[in-house]
Amino acid sequence: MPDTDRTLPIPGLPDAALAELDAAVVVLEGSSLPVRMAAMVGGSVEALKRRLPQVAQSGLDAAVKRALDAALRAALLSGPDRNPTRLPSEWLHRGLIAASGAAGGALGLPGTLLELPVSTTLLLRQVAAIAAEQGEDLSDPAVQAECLKVFALGGRNPEDNEAESGYFALRIALAETVQRTVGRGVTQFLPSFLGAIAARFGGPVAFKLSAQAAPVVGAAGGAAVNLAFLEHFRAIARAHFTVRRLERRHGAALVRAAYDRLRERPVAA
Repeated sequence: MPDTDRTLPIPGLPDAALAELDAAVVVLEGSSLPVRMAAMVGGSVEALKRRLPQVAQSGLDAAVKRALDAALRAALLSGPDRNPTRLPSEWLHRGLIAASGAAGGALGLPGTLLELPVSTTLLLRQVAAIAAEQGEDLSDPAVQAECLKVFALGGRNPEDNEAESGYFALRIALAETVQRTVGRGVTQFLPSFLGAIAARFGGPVAFKLSAQAAPVVGAAGGAAVNLAFLEHFRAIARAHFTVRRLERRHGAALVRAAYDRLRERPVAA
């Protein structure tokens, strides 16, 4: 007898929209970045956690907040002539890899922390470019907040409670803070909002630094870790703004219902 969960269609959305949503679900609910990085360096998530020195862990939260604040002002608030879609992804890749390699080679972990605002700004520009491609108005403070939220949405940890770390659960958790914040204008983002983003983004940053500090990684491996970090958040951005575009076109309730069905559907053997 066929498995009805796999064979019955998910009603309401056109096939093309459903296919886009299905691809977004795979990204937004897929393997966490720490798990992927641990696999790259041949270790475990716990090993990555232990590798980052305590002094770096204690200063990481402040460093991440400073990086997000600098990225917000440089990437989204750089004036009316700013157009993030002009930044070629190839240049972004090279810039991130070169900056991380130079910092790590010259100053080690302190240099990587100093470089963090630069790479975060470049990444936020790429997130904004993806948002614009999906029809978002980057002059809207609410959209600028959505760009920042990508850093939180991509910060899933394998230890997180699944009911609290899912895509819509995180969106709901951040929604109240976003609404309070955007009413004051994007230049007046409440510390609680950046703090909420930093709390999620700090985890992937810590794992990235730990993976790059692995003795077996080397320069080429460090570049691969850096690229994996970049591609992860680009994929999260593309999936998030795809969901938002589908919500605008087909209605939030219908997209949410289809998303939940896709998320719960068993994977065929």
